[in-house]
Amino acid sequence: MTDRWSGILGPVEREAVCAVIDGWADRELAAGGALVAVDRQPGGDPVTGAPRWYLRLRGDEKEYVTVWLTLRQRTLHHETQFMPGPETNIEGTWEYLLKKNADLLGMCFALGPEEAVYLVGRVPVERLDEEELDRIMGASLAYTDECFPTAMSIGYEGRYRRRPPSERAAAG
Repeated sequence: MTDRWSGILGPVEREAVCAVIDGWADRELAAGGALVAVDRQPGGDPVTGAPRWYLRLRGDEKEYVTVWLTLRQRTLHHETQFMPGPETNIEGTWEYLLKKNADLLGMCFALGPEEAVYLVGRVPVERLDEEELDRIMGASLAYTDECFPTAMSIGYEGRYRRRPPSERAAAG
């Protein structure tokens, strides 16, 4: 899929990867599952001009989980804004998230713009197929559902309340 000497995507290979992502997104939207919105920005990355996709998934602990996919020269970068930067127990919040990193597959918690917490990862374009996209989206949802309530409870002590089970069930 890449130029065999440099590993950098050429125009034909780039379009083939874009077609895999677009096809997967179209099928998932039509299936009516967790994916509720997709927006492809052909030159969406402000630095590289690389294609970007904004995917909105229906979550349990958070009403929506947003995943950005950015096609780079050799990899597909994915990121999810997990939570705003903690306001209380900052060290405890980071300790919890860093310990959780050891259990995550293919992504990790990271500090992003405005001190927000992100789940980030990247996949070599050679490995990108529908199964890998399923894994990325599924892991983004699963890790958010698993870790969000505890991280918010630590980082926003006394201010964060979980969504009631009735709201979570109605969203699904």
